[in-house]
Amino acid sequence: MRRITTAALPALLFLCPGPLRAQAGAVERPRITVSGEAVVQVRPDRAVVSANVETVDLDVGVARQRNAEISRKVLAAARECGVADKEIQTDYLSVDQRWDDYYKKQRLLGYAVRNHLAITLSDASRLEELTDKLLAAGAVSLGGVEFQTSELRKHRDRAREMALQAAKEKAERMAAVLGEKLGPVLQITESPAPAPSWYRAGPTQNVQNATSNTGAPSGGAGEASESVALGKISVRAAVNVTFELKR
Repeated sequence: MRRITTAALPALLFLCPGPLRAQAGAVERPRITVSGEAVVQVRPDRAVVSANVETVDLDVGVARQRNAEISRKVLAAARECGVADKEIQTDYLSVDQRWDDYYKKQRLLGYAVRNHLAITLSDASRLEELTDKLLAAGAVSLGGVEFQTSELRKHRDRAREMALQAAKEKAERMAAVLGEKLGPVLQITESPAPAPSWYRAGPTQNVQNATSNTGAPSGGAGEASESVALGKISVRAAVNVTFELKR
């Protein structure tokens, strides 16, 4: 056993330095990493409206029944504006107790039943008509309005291409200052895509004044009606690109 161990030891010592010398002698190729960003401004063609139906009664069953009746009227009003059933959904349904003093809870005022509906309008130009009909049907408030685009993927692809072009141009200018040229691309990474930046209007009574601040001039292409301006939403993309440098 001693002779085998002694004979094998020099071989092990001889083989180990080889890979170490190869790693130590490796030369990393010069490279440059840059970021690129782009924003595409898009006119929205969809609007998501949050409608709230609330009823209160000392009998929770009565409160639920009345809420269901009003909710059916609200849904019928949405359909009158061309909203398909698949574009209507309940965000959440809640039942709470109402007290004259929430902390002391000495006198129960009733049970509050709330049905929060998300309604997607495919024709954003009918937004004002929809909000009027929802309130007339019995919705107590509209929690907000989100403007969207039905072609998000197309606009995001365009923004990504623009971001890559911006990264390339930036790298070319930086390399030129140092007397270098760009070689092949070594790596591309994309930052997590942020949600499109659309305007979210506040409660219904503020829709007219709030949406007029989206930047669309009165009577311009972004106008949906006399009081609601659609404006533009921003679709963003960001990338990081690593290039090899060569002289």
